[in-house]
Parts: sequence; structure tokens; C-alpha cells
Amino acid sequence: MDKIEKNLLEEIADIHEVPEGAYNIRANGKLESRNTTANIDIVTKKDKPGIDIIIKPGTVNESVHIPVILSESGLKDLVYNDFYIGEGADVTIVAGCGIHNCGDQASEHDGIHTFYIEKDAKVRYIEKHYGEGDGKGDRILNPTTVVHIAEGGYMEMETVQIKGVSSTVRTTEADLSDGASLVIHEKIMTHGEQTAETNFTVDLNGVDSSANVISRSVAKEHSKQVFNSHINGNNKCYGHTECDAIIMDAGRVEAIPSLAANHIDASLIHEAAIGKIAGDQLIKLMTLGLTEKEAEEQIVNGFLK
Repeated sequence: MDKIEKNLLEEIADIHEVPEGAYNIRANGKLESRNTTANIDIVTKKDKPGIDIIIKPGTVNESVHIPVILSESGLKDLVYNDFYIGEGADVTIVAGCGIHNCGDQASEHDGIHTFYIEKDAKVRYIEKHYGEGDGKGDRILNPTTVVHIAEGGYMEMETVQIKGVSSTVRTTEADLSDGASLVIHEKIMTHGEQTAETNFTVDLNGVDSSANVISRSVAKEHSKQVFNSHINGNNKCYGHTECDAIIMDAGRVEAIPSLAANHIDASLIHEAAIGKIAGDQLIKLMTLGLTEKEAEEQIVNGFLK
């Protein structure tokens, strides 16, 4: 890999050298390198682009890295990645995509990730998106995540996009069985003319299933964001969705949380708050010697932590 590709890997997956455990690194639409372990297998699909990640039942304290990087202008990459998490497993999966575009044509990566999480399995899923390059071509990322969680299963998703992505449509769909839980933390920052749309749909089908969806975002300059969330309470369950956003300059944010209680014992809550940085926060930091711009940066960084 060249210096640009190595930098992209550091940005999206904190990979500074060959990672431990299982990994699959995709660069410019092709397999760059791969490693499997006794408990985690990675198999190339034969009918379409993408891979199957198969984690044996009972696997614990192991991780999988599956980053994607694009450094060729004009490349459109599409992958279908399926994850099969065996019963009782407890693993961390690190994904994400980085695009370096110095050309005039758009570069795009669309990833469709489907998770099959078996009984009592636990997954921590980290996905970071990043763009860079001084070309005029757009950097487009459209991730789709589909999650099926069996009885007693648990998934925690941490999705981050804080720099350089021209446009994105982020779609997450999930269905949960008895006692299953889903926790989602989303962080997004846009600037310039960038656009970001997030769509969450969660079906709480099982008894005592639960979902907690939290989004924090900052829209700067002339960028625009739309947050859509829909939680269906189809049984005795608990669901919570929250969108907190800061608008700066001429940024725009639209939040559309939606709840459907389809069972008498469904308990559902939604919250949304959008506004500018409070003046007293700026003044307090500026009295400590920070400029207004430095104070804004400190507040934004703390908000997106």
C-alpha cells in the first residue's frame, strides 16, 4: 500500500500495521489482504461482490477488521457483506470506508451489511466514514445495515462520520426477538454543501426486546442533514430514540422521529433537540483565553465525544 492508502486505514480503523486476528482489507474494488482464525472465517461470495464472515458459536475476545479504501477517482464500489455470529459469541467488528479523491469524477462506496446474530451472542460494531482529497469530484458513501437479533442477543453500533464526505444516505433496519437489545450511537458532522440523510427502522417483535437509538450531529456552513427514525413496538418492549443537533452558520437539520405502539405493553419514547451553540458557553470559554473559533471547536468536539 502507498502512503495515502495507509493514512486512510489509520483514519477509519486505527490500523497502523497488520491487525491482529481476522481481517479483510478491500482497496479500490479488490481484495488487498485477508487473514482468518480458527474461530472466524472469511469467504469471498461467488454470486456478487462481497464476503461472508462466519464466527463460530462461543467465540469470545476476538475481533474482525473489514475496512474499505478508495483512492481512484471515478470508482464506484458496491459490496454485500454478511455476518453470521454464532450462539454465545462475544466479538468486536470494525468496518468503515475512507475515500481519497483528487480527481474531477465522483468516487462512491455502497456497502450492504447484513447481520445474523444468534441466541445470546454479543456484537460491538464500529463503522467510521471519512473523506479527503483536493479534487472537485464528490466523495459519496451510502451504508446499509440490516440486523436480525435472535433471543437474548445484543448489538451495539457506533457509527461516525465527521469529515470529508460530500453526500451520504445511511440506512439501518433491525428486527429483535425475545430479550434482544440494540444500542446505536451515531455521530455526524457536515460542512460546505454536504448532505447527510439517516434512516433508522427498528421492529421490536420479541417480549422484553429493547432499542436505544441516539444521534448527535453538527451542521456547519451550508450543509444539510435529515434524521428519520421509526420504532415499531410490536410486543412488550422498550424503545427510545434521540436526536441532538447543533446548527452553525447557514446549516440546516431536520429531525423526524416516529413511534408506533402496536402492543399495550410497548413503552416508546422519542426526543429531538436542535439549536445553535449557547452564547454563555462561548463567553465562558473565551474568558479562559480561547478565541471564538477555538471555543466553538472545543464545544463541538465535546458534543460529538
